[in-house]
Amino acid sequence: MTQPPADARGAAWGAARQSALIAALAATVASACAPRMLVPPPVAIPPAFSATGARALAVPWWRELDDPTLDALVAQGLAENLDLRTVWDRLAQAEATARREGAALVPSIDATAGGSRTEITTSAAQASGAGGRNAFTLGIGASYELDLWGRVRSLHDAARLDVVATTYDIQTAAITLAAEIATTWYELVEQSLQLAILDRQIDVNDRVLELVTLRFRKGQVGAADVLRQRQLLESTRGGRPEVAARLAVLRHQLAVLIGRSPGTLELAPPLAAEQAYAVLPPLPATGLPSTLIERRPDVRAAFFRVLAADRQVNAAVADRLPRLAISGSTSLSSQELRDLLDNWIATMSASLVAPLIDGGRRRAEVERTRAIVSERLHAYGQAILVAFREVEDALAQEEQQRRLIASLARQLEISNGVLERIRDQYIHGTIVYLDVLQALVTHQTLERERVSAERRLLELRIGLYRALAGGWTLERPALASIGGGEA
Repeated sequence: MTQPPADARGAAWGAARQSALIAALAATVASACAPRMLVPPPVAIPPAFSATGARALAVPWWRELDDPTLDALVAQGLAENLDLRTVWDRLAQAEATARREGAALVPSIDATAGGSRTEITTSAAQASGAGGRNAFTLGIGASYELDLWGRVRSLHDAARLDVVATTYDIQTAAITLAAEIATTWYELVEQSLQLAILDRQIDVNDRVLELVTLRFRKGQVGAADVLRQRQLLESTRGGRPEVAARLAVLRHQLAVLIGRSPGTLELAPPLAAEQAYAVLPPLPATGLPSTLIERRPDVRAAFFRVLAADRQVNAAVADRLPRLAISGSTSLSSQELRDLLDNWIATMSASLVAPLIDGGRRRAEVERTRAIVSERLHAYGQAILVAFREVEDALAQEEQQRRLIASLARQLEISNGVLERIRDQYIHGTIVYLDVLQALVTHQTLERERVSAERRLLELRIGLYRALAGGWTLERPALASIGGGEA
């Protein structure tokens, strides 16, 4: 993942100190400023998370799952996903804005050139042979605003800090995209397994129907038993279209995530349960909550936006103070090109502009930018709290999900035993069909629930990886164009 430029990081940490100096200087001229501050976390930081593992999280995080298909899908998504590309486009806009704001730190120089001819039609001019007059001019002008109070520098710093924040936005979008692809992929795998389970259960229920029908023909059971088994068979068949539709929808969703049109993605998820899901490695080390703040790109983006807003306050404060501008120009003029360098004039001027009455516009702008700082401080604190909550939620849910899976495994093992014994007893006529039906429904429901529970465990681990993940290197895509406006 792209890293923030070194000069932007230095500007971020030095912004508060420089802004405090500017504010103190401006206070001697106008009572419109207040000292700026550093940005400590606006919420309490817990000493540790409730649980942790021993192994470091891989970078990028999805390599922890050791799934080649997932690796290929994420790689394509990071290269082709259009939502991610729009964030890259916002980075390009922020960079251009920073260059534009920085342009005011250097003098502006313009060159002018012109030529004209004036025709004279008076009788005296015609008699003397002077039919017209030429005029040629060449000039260079320069202007520069002395940044006495740091207004221009503050605007430039704010724009550069926005670039850093947008860089972290790209990291956040990439982490989120990878998690969405992984979650969708394993949902697709689950539905493939569910389809295979349903087909197997349909076959089992069909064979049981044959057995019940045979016993009915022998007069050993009533017609109600045959009808109940037919109902179970049709109910099982009725679940198949819903799963097949969900499988198609997930395939379309996954195609869009990796930048392809729906209907063009052909994947063959493994149908064997022992091959379908990734084997989860041990729990990763969660680290300290204070470290997570430094690692999470969404939290870092919120932090740098606080700094950018603070620089905007400095610019608004400085805008209430006088501005000193210097300009100079040199012009050359002549009626003949060969004499152009012999006739020139140079001028130099300075102007001081101090706002006197503006109806409170500049004061209102200072108050507005200070409110933005408050808003972004609160957003920064909320981002920290959400980061902590996501880690703790994933840890707590994974622990309980493992207990659920263990319980389902025990229930399924017991159900297998019950089903075998009841089937034998039914064949020998020692129990009624309703006992068989109940055992069959319970067993088939547990089979489907276990597959869903195992997929849910993977989803929770993906959520934990996403909550803990930092950035990695991404290749920057080229800007899109419709062919117009080329410079």
